[in-house]
Amino acid sequence: MLTDLRTRLGSMVFERVAGSDGPQHRDRIHNTPGERWFAEDRPIRTVHADSSMFIGGLRALLLQSLHPLAMAGVAGHSGYRGDPWGRLQRTSYFLAATTFGVAEDAEEAVARVRAVHERVRGKAPDGRPYAASDPHLLKWVHVAEVDSFLDTYQRYGSSPLDQDGRDGYVADEAVVARKLGIIDPPTTEAELREQLAAFRPELQGTPEARATARFLLLRPPLPLIARPPYAVLGAAAVASLPRWARRPLHLPPQLPITEATAVRAAGKGLVGMLRWVSTPPPGETSAA
Repeated sequence: MLTDLRTRLGSMVFERVAGSDGPQHRDRIHNTPGERWFAEDRPIRTVHADSSMFIGGLRALLLQSLHPLAMAGVAGHSGYRGDPWGRLQRTSYFLAATTFGVAEDAEEAVARVRAVHERVRGKAPDGRPYAASDPHLLKWVHVAEVDSFLDTYQRYGSSPLDQDGRDGYVADEAVVARKLGIIDPPTTEAELREQLAAFRPELQGTPEARATARFLLLRPPLPLIARPPYAVLGAAAVASLPRWARRPLHLPPQLPITEATAVRAAGKGLVGMLRWVSTPPPGETSAA
């Protein structure tokens, strides 16, 4: 009975994240023979295979929303409110294809994203023009994402990386970044911190960013039974944000003791549960 429950829960989570075509995509990504961008022992595979990515993905969206031009592009073109699961599934496929897939599929996934970026352009509420293909905006999205995935893996991942591993992860992500048209992406953890800090003068909590935070944290399109674990995911994502990122989004102030104990423990429990349901029992195919 426990095995059946594990399989059902794993399938439910996988379908939400990967969509109805998830099984076919998973089979092609993992079982197609051929050269891949990253060897099996590379840090990017370790991080992106871990269930801490659920928290990291939410943290990345919150952090990315602080750039007014990036937020304008998301609000005007991504359809994240009308089709949040579709956006998640497209992002999930891109990460899986570029991290684990054969080089041909990885290149195709990058080409598809670059084609979308070429069509996303407009004006922000303050009148400034934006284009998703702008290398500067692409770099912001990239560094916010890499910082989020790395930070949450170090907090909640199954086996935190040492310094060489952290630098290796940033360097691996730089391979994908260059393919997307990002100029001079960070290749070490120190460079990642420097580039993230360099963006701070450009960041602000716009009404659109705060509305996004409310939607992501308080109004997710989920059934009632899924909302308590999602609340834990949200609390863990907020707790992992830099202190300077909270006030502009009208998020709760830092509570060091609570976040280091209750939130950390709840986050570890949730990630552990997600890791358990996503790992197949002996003799079965993974649902993740």
